[in-house]
Amino acid sequence: MILILNCGSQSIKWKIFDANLKLKKEGKKEVYAKRDFKKILVKELESIDFNISLAGHRVVHGGEYFKDPLLVTGSVLKKLQSFNKLAPLHNPYNILGIKVASKIFPKTKHIAVFDTGFYKHLPDVSRIYPVPGNFQRFGFHGISHEYAAKEAAKKIKRPFDALKIISCHLGGGASITAVKNGRAIDTSMGFTPMDGLMMMTRSGAVDPGIVISLGKGAGRILNYESGVKAVCNESEMLKVLKRKDRKARLALDMFAYRIKKYIGAYYAVLGGCDLLVFTGAVGAGLAKTRNLILKDLDILDKSKVVIIRPNEELSIAKKVINLQ
Repeated sequence: MILILNCGSQSIKWKIFDANLKLKKEGKKEVYAKRDFKKILVKELESIDFNISLAGHRVVHGGEYFKDPLLVTGSVLKKLQSFNKLAPLHNPYNILGIKVASKIFPKTKHIAVFDTGFYKHLPDVSRIYPVPGNFQRFGFHGISHEYAAKEAAKKIKRPFDALKIISCHLGGGASITAVKNGRAIDTSMGFTPMDGLMMMTRSGAVDPGIVISLGKGAGRILNYESGVKAVCNESEMLKVLKRKDRKARLALDMFAYRIKKYIGAYYAVLGGCDLLVFTGAVGAGLAKTRNLILKDLDILDKSKVVIIRPNEELSIAKKVINLQ
């Protein structure tokens, strides 16, 4: 059996697949206190009563070193930990998941699959930042974007490698990717997952002068206290949608407005758009949010809008099964 583990800062998701990638069992736990994370994770994994021969782990940031799925070793883990500061909401929990699962399933092959992998062929024009030093766009949510784009192509019965696709992953984190002929050519997240769209607690793209003005606490503020939360003091989209006050409305309008800007930009970069794909808990699950984004988007009159339920775990399973 194949175990797929997807650990985030506030959630633990796992699925068990057989050799034919048929789902056999799954579990999900929300974690509201960081101090409880490891205890809940251990309990979840110890409840699995299957013989696990292979385990796949979502890892958000692989830096410039890791792009393709690979067997986790002690040296790999050590290198991954050096990227924690670049993805503090994700990487520490991804790594903890690998460590705990390795102890509970010591005879199992543990494979890391990277969110950045889908972006390994980004062209230099979109990859390189115009500042001194080796700063590049790594891109994130790649596992989700690739899965959603491929599934959307299947839905309209067109070849994935012959389409111009704009994929929107909208959840607690949010990003947009432009896909042309089967390859990602640009994406909104960058050197870290803070770039691009306004998110629930992350700022997205801001004037670098603001970062300088924030001083030492900039990383914490931009990761944990910005985005929708900064505008209306709420970090859950469902609660924002239920509110009727001016600040909540402004947060929604800003959220949708920035997504529209990226869709327009990627429409221009791609030279058109065959498919606009929505995925993620907000993108696929909340029609009201999609309607705000699509309102007055006349450039998409010939594009197909497709909604794909996220399934990062299945996407990871497809990748790790080829490494046996």
